Amino acid sequence: METKEFTFKGFKMNGFMALFLFLFVLAGVAAGCFVYGGVAGCVLGSVLTVLWIIMNCGYMQLEPNEARVMVFFGKYKGTFSETGFFWVNPFLDKKKLSLRARNLDVEPIKVNDKIGNPILIGLVLVWRLKDTYKAMFEIDAQTMASAGVASAGGKEVSVGNAVASRMNAFENFVKIQSDAALRQVAGQYAYDDNETQTGELTLRSGGEEINEQLEQKLNERLAMAGMEVVEARINYLAYAPEIAAVMLRRQQASAIIGAREKIVEGAVSMVHMALQKLEADSVVELDEDKKAAMVSNLLVVLCADESAQPVLNTGTLNH
Repeated sequence: METKEFTFKGFKMNGFMALFLFLFVLAGVAAGCFVYGGVAGCVLGSVLTVLWIIMNCGYMQLEPNEARVMVFFGKYKGTFSETGFFWVNPFLDKKKLSLRARNLDVEPIKVNDKIGNPILIGLVLVWRLKDTYKAMFEIDAQTMASAGVASAGGKEVSVGNAVASRMNAFENFVKIQSDAALRQVAGQYAYDDNETQTGELTLRSGGEEINEQLEQKLNERLAMAGMEVVEARINYLAYAPEIAAVMLRRQQASAIIGAREKIVEGAVSMVHMALQKLEADSVVELDEDKKAAMVSNLLVVLCADESAQPVLNTGTLNH
C-alpha cells in the first residue's frame, strides 16, 4: 500500500549549539533592560525576551525507536526520526510517537466455530507503528487521544502524557480490529475434528497455520492505520460454558469407544493366536462347537472391565 510518509527536510540544529547561541540572546535581554536603560533599551529587551521565549519552544529530543511527526500550521512537513537533542522551527507542531513493539492480550471472546458450536477464544499479539503518516492522519487517533486526556480532568498535560494517550488510542484501534479478525478466522474452522473430515484443519490442531492466517488478517486490517503485527498467537481456546459439559461427555465417549476398539482388536488377535497354538502343539482337539465356546469365553475374559472369576469344573461324582 502506498505511503505518504517522508523524512523531515527542514532546518535543524544541534540542541547544545542552539542552547549556547541563545545564551547570547539572554545576555542581550539583560543588556537592553539593565545596562542601556531608557525607552529604547526596554523595548529592545522586551522584544528579545519574547524572541527568547519563542526560541525555547524549538528544543526536542528523541530516543531510539521514537519519531516526531512535524506539522506546520496543519501541513505535514515530514517525520523526524534521528535520535539526539535538536532545535527546529518553534512554530512546528512536533507530535511524538513511539515505534517500539507493544504487547496486547485480547481477552477471550465468544464466537461460533464453523459448525456452529459456541467457543471462547483469545489471542496475544505483538504490534508496532510502521507508517507515522497513516497512524496520525488516516485514522482519527488524535481525537481519541484528546478525549482520553479530557476524561482525565481536562488539565494541561505533559508531552509524555500526550504520547501515552495517543498510543493508548492506537492500542484501542488494534484491539477492536483484532477482535474482528479473530471472529473471522475462528468462524472458518471447527473446534476439533470430531465432526469434520479426517485431515481437515481445526482450531485445536491448526497450530502455526491458524496463527499465520490470523496474523495475515490482522495486517490487512491494520495496514490502513500504518501498523503491523509482528506476531499473533491464540493463547486461549475452550468450549463456551453452556456446552462445555456436553462436549466433555462427548470427548469421554469418543475416548471410551477408541479404547474399546483397541481392546477388541487385541482380544481377537490373542484368541486367534491361542487357537493356532493349541492346534499346532496338538494340546487338545476341538470341534467347531467347542471352538466357538472357547472363543466366546476368551473374548468375555479379555474384554471385561473387571477381572474374571474362574469356575472350576471338577466333573461328576458317582455314588
